[in-house]
Amino acid sequence: MKQNSLLKHLFLAIASLVMLYPLLWMLSSSFKPESIIFNDLSLWPSQFTFENYPNGWQALRIDFSIFYKNSVIVAVFSVIGNLIACAFTAYAFARLEFNFKRFWFALMMMTLMLPYHVVLIPQYILFLKLGWVNTYYPLIVPKFLAQEAFFIFLMVQFFKQLPRELDESAMMDGCSVFRIFFKIIVPLSTPAFGTAAIFSFYWTWEDFFGPLIYLNDIEKYTVPLALRAFVSAEDLSFYGESFAMSILSLIPVFIFFIIFQRFIVHGIAMSGIKG
Repeated sequence: MKQNSLLKHLFLAIASLVMLYPLLWMLSSSFKPESIIFNDLSLWPSQFTFENYPNGWQALRIDFSIFYKNSVIVAVFSVIGNLIACAFTAYAFARLEFNFKRFWFALMMMTLMLPYHVVLIPQYILFLKLGWVNTYYPLIVPKFLAQEAFFIFLMVQFFKQLPRELDESAMMDGCSVFRIFFKIIVPLSTPAFGTAAIFSFYWTWEDFFGPLIYLNDIEKYTVPLALRAFVSAEDLSFYGESFAMSILSLIPVFIFFIIFQRFIVHGIAMSGIKG
C-alpha cells in the first residue's frame, strides 16, 4: 500500500515538473544573456545578468508601467462589472419568479456555447458606430451588462444552496427584494464572489484578442499587447527582455490568486460545479 502511494506521488511530482518546466525555464532565461538563452536549456543559468529587467522595462518607446496601469484599469473595472451585473442577474434567476424564467435561463446558458468569434464582427461594428474603438469601453462596458454567463451560472448554483427560509423571514420583517439581496444574499456569498473575482481578473489580465481588436495606440496597450511588441515585424526579437517582462506580468495574477484562493474551493463546492 505504501509502495503504491509512493509511486503515485513520484508520478505526480514528475508530471508537475514536466508541466512547470516551461515556466521555470522562462524564469531562468530572464536572467541569462541574450546570446546563450537558446543554447542553455538548463534551469540554472551558466551566466547571470539582471539587465533584462531594467532594459525590458524601458525597451519600448512607452514605459512598461503605463501598460501595467492600463491592464489594471481594464481588469479592476471588469471584475467590478462582472460581480455587480452577474450577481443581480443570478439573484433574479435563483430567488425571484417572473414570466418565462426557464426560457431566459436556457437562452443565457446557450450563450456559453457561442464562440466569441461569432459575435466579434457585429460587436465591432456596433462599437465602431458608437465611437468606442481605440478606447477601453468595449473591454469594460459589456462586463456591466452581465456578459459572462459562466459567472451567472456559478452564482445561481450558489444562491440556490442558501435556505429560502432566510428570504421568507426577512420578508415577514418587511425587507424588500433589494434589501434581502444586500443584507442577506451578498454577505453569505463571499466564496462565490471570490471565485468569480479570481477568474474574472485572470481572464481579463491575460486577454490578448480583445485589446488587439479594439486598441490601436501603443499608449493604450495592455500588458499582453505590450509583450507582443517585443517581437518585431523583421523577426528581430528581444527574448531575454520579453521573458523578464513576462515574469513580471505574472506577479499581479499570483498576488490576486493568493488573496482570494481560499474562496475557490468553497465557492465551487457550494455551487455544485465540478470538473
